[in-house]
Amino acid sequence: MKSQRTRSQDRILDLLKILNRSISAQDIYLELRNRSENMGLATVYRSLEALKLEGVVQVRTLANGESLYSTAQEDRHHLTCLQCGESIPINECPVHELETQLHQAYQFKIFYHTLEFFGLCTQCQLAHHNGAAE
Repeated sequence: MKSQRTRSQDRILDLLKILNRSISAQDIYLELRNRSENMGLATVYRSLEALKLEGVVQVRTLANGESLYSTAQEDRHHLTCLQCGESIPINECPVHELETQLHQAYQFKIFYHTLEFFGLCTQCQLAHHNGAAE
């Protein structure tokens, strides 16, 4: 049985829908304050956790450990540069078939999945190569 959402959860979910991008919990807290919708940071974290467990919010953890939250949408996949932090979305997904197999084999309800590759973008590769040549 799905529990009823709190007002704080609804406010955060509405904000994520309006922003339509990934954002950190700290930035959600600041956005709410800028909109005169004060909410404690601990409440933001608790609400995000509840929304995540409900399957309506997804979280993506960057290489630096920062978590970004967004409304649960279609699966998103990225190439993330470890040096500059640029995150390049990729459209191909080799795991959709695996997701279906896992759901059938384990009766596991999958809300979403992420696929992340970490390395160096072209600009950082060039900067690294040019720095090493000097």
